[in-house]
Amino acid sequence: MIPAGARVWIAMGHTDMRRGMQSLAAMVQQHFMKDPFAGDLWVFRGRTGTLVKIIWHDGLGMSLYAKRLERGKFVWPSAKDGVVSLTSSQLACLLDGIDWRNPQYSWRPQSAG
Repeated sequence: MIPAGARVWIAMGHTDMRRGMQSLAAMVQQHFMKDPFAGDLWVFRGRTGTLVKIIWHDGLGMSLYAKRLERGKFVWPSAKDGVVSLTSSQLACLLDGIDWRNPQYSWRPQSAG
């Protein structure tokens, strides 16, 4: 669950997935000129597109979340540099391997009548 008020940022391009939370936090500070300890979630994707890492500081300590898809790839913007802000719903779609930029129903809702 994403904390209320936390913003979600995804880093464009690909990131070396050997990096740990301190190295990713340093990347946020140095490359994106943002504070990794401000309570925002920072999402990074590996070169193959099957692994993402998320760092988040909750005020007490830094957390690292990693997810690898067994099939498919995480949908990522085509830009090579910078960051994009997502909503918590878009992040949920991204983590499920759904195209968060234009989610489509795979079924049609039926009327209750």
